[in-house]
Amino acid sequence: MTLDELPAVAECSVTGCSYNDHSHCHAAAVTIAGTVGDAECATFIPLGTKGGLDKVISHVGACQRSECVHNDALECSAAAVRVGPGAVDADCLTYEPR
Repeated sequence: MTLDELPAVAECSVTGCSYNDHSHCHAAAVTIAGTVGDAECATFIPLGTKGGLDKVISHVGACQRSECVHNDALECSAAAVRVGPGAVDADCLTYEPR
């Protein structure tokens, strides 16, 4: 699988993340982690150090939420994901338990 085949991060509304620039994620790829019922964006880095690439090309590199309907062998099969404010810092809003 190539980077272009991975689901894109279509939106990120977590304004306190270093990778966020005007609701667009600038990380090359994000990892979705967390616990059952709470799919956290493990790539979240608090403001203070600007992170990411100059252009928006962010994808889901790994998904550890095996109970999500979009998870296929720890790879995200959603067309795109949305990241937003969560219980702690940032959550995958596309997460849907089976």
